[in-house]
Amino acid sequence: MSGRSERVAPLAVKIVVSGGLGVGKTTFIGAISEIEPLDTEAAITQVSVGVDSLDGVEGKTTTTVALDFGRITLDPTLALYLFGTPGQDRFSFLWDDLVEGAIGTVVLVDTRRIEDCFPALDYFEAQGAAFVLAVNRFDGAERFDVAEIREALGIADGVPVIECDARARGSVRDVLGALMDQVIGVRVGALSSAGSR
Repeated sequence: MSGRSERVAPLAVKIVVSGGLGVGKTTFIGAISEIEPLDTEAAITQVSVGVDSLDGVEGKTTTTVALDFGRITLDPTLALYLFGTPGQDRFSFLWDDLVEGAIGTVVLVDTRRIEDCFPALDYFEAQGAAFVLAVNRFDGAERFDVAEIREALGIADGVPVIECDARARGSVRDVLGALMDQVIGVRVGALSSAGSR
């Protein structure tokens, strides 16, 4: 016996969680992470007045200024590493670094501020990245049918649009499962296209 452990480290897979300011990215990652999530929350100060709109999320007192990070081990062979992007446009220069090497993205939407998801949608559509749109259901927010949200945002039929509660581990797990299905579907489609040439 060599005395060495036969345990194999799981394959690490990078997932990005994106969306507008106050949409629930930090909460989403915190709800599922098996480790204490890393966040770069900073107090919202007077400096952001007139720069970052808090319409609809007036009670928000902190914001992510660089990234959020968490991890979930799906099984002994696979671990998801979750990276949350900052929601403000002024920090979007960080996105290129955060998405490098990611296999897919969750774009979170808050129907109270639906227009805030456009920068993330535009970015990930331009990248050709596999993504799902997760509608975070905030207490007291007006409810819209998923089909209405898809139409309002001009989301292609092939992109899953799902409702979620970013506070609930099971709901977050379902969103990540839908993303993994989307990633596999996009990759199989790309391989099929390449094989038919």
